[in-house]
Amino acid sequence: MTEGNDIHNQARRLRRLFAGRTVSVDSPQGRFAADAELVDGHAVTKIEAHGKHLFIGFDNGLWIHVHLGLFGKWRIARGELPEPRGELRMRIWDDEGYAELRGPTRCVVIDQQAKKAAVGRIGPDPIRKADPEPAWIRVQRSGAPIGSLLMNQQVFAGVGNIYRAEVLFRHNMSPFRPGNQVSRSEFDGMWEDLVLLMSAGTKRGRIDTVRPEHMPEVMGRAKREDRHGGEVYVYRRDGRECYLCGAVVEMADMQGRKLYWCPRCQPR
Repeated sequence: MTEGNDIHNQARRLRRLFAGRTVSVDSPQGRFAADAELVDGHAVTKIEAHGKHLFIGFDNGLWIHVHLGLFGKWRIARGELPEPRGELRMRIWDDEGYAELRGPTRCVVIDQQAKKAAVGRIGPDPIRKADPEPAWIRVQRSGAPIGSLLMNQQVFAGVGNIYRAEVLFRHNMSPFRPGNQVSRSEFDGMWEDLVLLMSAGTKRGRIDTVRPEHMPEVMGRAKREDRHGGEVYVYRRDGRECYLCGAVVEMADMQGRKLYWCPRCQPR
């Protein structure tokens, strides 16, 4: 599942390419064809990211609402539009460049009222430096594990499996601790950390969560080798030693997603 920093990065790239420009929109696959006709030939006015949701606004008041889900993927590039290959749900292009969308969970044209309602269902987004109070209210009222609440997009928008595991480790918090047992100062510390980490991930295009004093060149350890890139403490490191305490990093299932934590640094 794509994390919120990726969506904000994609929104920024789309904005640079299409903002203020009249574009063509179609659906080679056909599933988005009727909706594509509603915005084809119109100018792009706004492109926004809210958590894992992306909205492309047009001069006729309509929006394309995209949620990538587990398998969705964008290809955004400058240059001439290539011939369609594979199952392309949507293409947007002009004479400067193009964007191709494959396999999203959601790709639909909505009006302003529906867009407002969709955003209203999304929790505060750390990258947008939103007011964290709604998230705090839901956390303090819930007996669900904080590891589960962090992945609830109505509580924390844009936080995915990597940021969930890493922010909990950085604050020595067990993912199994009930939300209503998290103090306000602990919540504030994690929120501020998410703002910092996710904003940096948007700019870098990769996720790094390891503090400077724990980087490979400082600790004399090997760099991480993983297709996701970036230096992390526990994510996808199950069965290996924790960099800080030497305990074996554990992995378990939490609501259908893999959860990673250090049992010594994050005691129950």
